[in-house]
Amino acid sequence: MNTVTKTRDMVLTGAFVAIMIIMTVIPVLGYIPLGFMNATIIHIPVIIGAILMGPKKGAFLGFVFGLTSMWKNTILMPNATSFVFSPFISVGDFKGDWRSAIICIIPRILIGVVAYYVYKAVSGKNEKRQVRALTCAGVAGSLTNTLLVMNLIYFLFGETYAAAANVNVAKGVYAFIIGVICMNGIPEAILAGVLTAAITKILLKVKAHS
Repeated sequence: MNTVTKTRDMVLTGAFVAIMIIMTVIPVLGYIPLGFMNATIIHIPVIIGAILMGPKKGAFLGFVFGLTSMWKNTILMPNATSFVFSPFISVGDFKGDWRSAIICIIPRILIGVVAYYVYKAVSGKNEKRQVRALTCAGVAGSLTNTLLVMNLIYFLFGETYAAAANVNVAKGVYAFIIGVICMNGIPEAILAGVLTAAITKILLKVKAHS
């Protein structure tokens, strides 16, 4: 990697971090409150950054996303289930701990990694597949976040999370998890696929001529 490329990637990384911070600070821009938790589109800069700069930078941006999520759930916009995302908050009788950090950080680090390799696998060397590859990468990165977060919540907190979210345990906690995945995860994934394809296609052209 030459000096120009390193400098460009540093600038891009800084820009994506700034975008994520802005999306975190401005209400409902990056995190959409749903009462018991927040839906998010802040993973999209992570996906785009990973495609443009590679899986390592994507993992770093995912880590930043995880930190913004922890910040949001601790200070800016806590809700009934924020304890599953932050080890520093208590909501009534429910307290976060080391498991919260795992849920908040690990899935977000993997967003960019998965998105990058899905993009490479689908696109290959055929430029005609670019839009399809970008869309698939966006969907895959988004689903990585949703599926890992919700399943980790189930396995690490389970009935505690259900109690905080006022879930009817008799109907099945995992049934509720599936409902959240379908209600939030699928629309998020579709939106991520569309925006990733539209934005990254332009940025890749700019990158190719820079």
